[in-house]
Formats: sequence, structure tokens, C-alpha cells
Amino acid sequence: MTVKHGVPAEAHPVLACAAVAALEAYTTATAEHDRAALSAVVADGADGTPTMRIDVLVEDAILAALSRRPVNVLTEESGWVDSGSALTLVMDPVDGSANAAAGVPLSAFSAAVAEDGVFTEALTVWLDTGWSWWAKTGAPSPLRTSGRRTLDGAAVSLLRPHPANPGATAAWWAVVRRAARVRILSTSCLEAALVAQGATDAFADAATDTHRLVDIAAAVVLADAAGGAVRDVFGRAIELDTDLTKRWSGVVAATADLADELAGVLHDAHNADPAPSV
Repeated sequence: MTVKHGVPAEAHPVLACAAVAALEAYTTATAEHDRAALSAVVADGADGTPTMRIDVLVEDAILAALSRRPVNVLTEESGWVDSGSALTLVMDPVDGSANAAAGVPLSAFSAAVAEDGVFTEALTVWLDTGWSWWAKTGAPSPLRTSGRRTLDGAAVSLLRPHPANPGATAAWWAVVRRAARVRILSTSCLEAALVAQGATDAFADAATDTHRLVDIAAAVVLADAAGGAVRDVFGRAIELDTDLTKRWSGVVAATADLADELAGVLHDAHNADPAPSV
């Protein structure tokens, strides 16, 4: 469901609590700190990557809000917070941290609820506007993808190319040459939500293994509810795992046909023998 103001009333209380805390903390942080302060690296996250101040400010606020609720949390900076519950929240407090710190209004809170290890509900909130996308497994949803089945002529969002990785660079160009339109928004969770909404046909990590579970967990529920599909370029299952060092090359697409084709194009281009030098 696309909601233009705030968190859907139907959302699980844990999802709603986290999203409201994220919105409030993000608004306060961006009002009280300048770009240099927000982008300052203050720690290393649970996956070993640098953590910006904006990440810590928002994540700490969410964890404080959830502290009295019976839920485990898997989150980008703190990692696995085990409360011994059958309910787990997999969340990215600020997806698109670099955008947020720079003042580019493209960042999102995104989370999925897993019950006994199975993703059942998801919510992504565009932090700069309050727009949100929510879905629950098995429940009717007004979300609808574009329905596109083929890559040729598609509108595709991609992570940025990695020139130092020849295979990933080849994969990136293999998609760009066939797509009608390519966007790089630098916020995977928001880009996945836009696929579920039907605003774009597909989003992918072009075989760089950049995605962690927190980046694509919500997409699993949102895309499925909207008639789309999520794949990994290298065929790995996208399922609950508390190890944030594990990576995926996620593909979110309007249909299973497009998801399979896009994943296949990326996989084959990545694994192809490099052209001989002249």
C-alpha cells in the first residue's frame, strides 16, 4: 500500500514503532547537524563497513523505542540483538546514508518482520517525505508492479558500476545496453519499493555482492505482494540469517520472468571470459 503521510495503521506494532522512531530521529538529526557532522565516520558497523553519525543517531533511537518490546533485531550497525523471541525485525535504519548526510533527499527506513524465520510483513518509509510502502504476506495489496516481462526496453535502477571489478563492470554494461532507461539513486530499499509500486521495472546489484540482508529483506515481501519477484544473481536464497557479513547481488523485478532474465544476464556477463586485449 502506498501511503503519502506516515505509517499505515495496518502495520505490525513493531514495524510502526520502529518507523515512527526513525522518522523522528532523522528529522531531528538533519535539523540539528550539518553535513560534515552527519557524514562523520564514528564507528564500524556489524558488517565491518564504516558507520556515519546519521546512521547511529537514527538506529539508536529505534533500538531505544523497541527496547521494551519482545522482538529480536537484526540491524545494520549493531548487528544481532537477541531477545529470545520468535519475532525478528530485520531493518536498515537509514538506507542511503551518503544521500542523507549530503542533503540529497533520497533515503529510507526499511524493515521486514520475520516470524519463526519466515518474512511475513514489510515496510519501507521514504524519510524525506514520509511516503511509505507496506505489505503483508497473504493479505490483499493495492501495490502493483509494471508487469514488464523482458529486459529489452525496460526502465532499470542499478547500483553504481565498479570499474575495479571487471566482471561486475561487464555485467553492468550488459544491462545498460538493453534497458531503455537507467537510474542510479543510491538507495536500494527505496528503489525496490518503486518496483513494487510500478514506477520502475526493475532494480539490481550488478553482481558486486553489495547487498546485505537488511538491504533486501523488505523487498522480498513488497515485491511478492505486488506481483513481482526477488532473485540473487548467483542463485543464493534470500532468507533470514543473522550474519551481516553475508552478501547478495539482489534483483527486484516486476515479474518472475524479468527477474530471471535480468539475473541471468548479469550472471552470464559477470562470468564470461574477458575479451582479449588488442
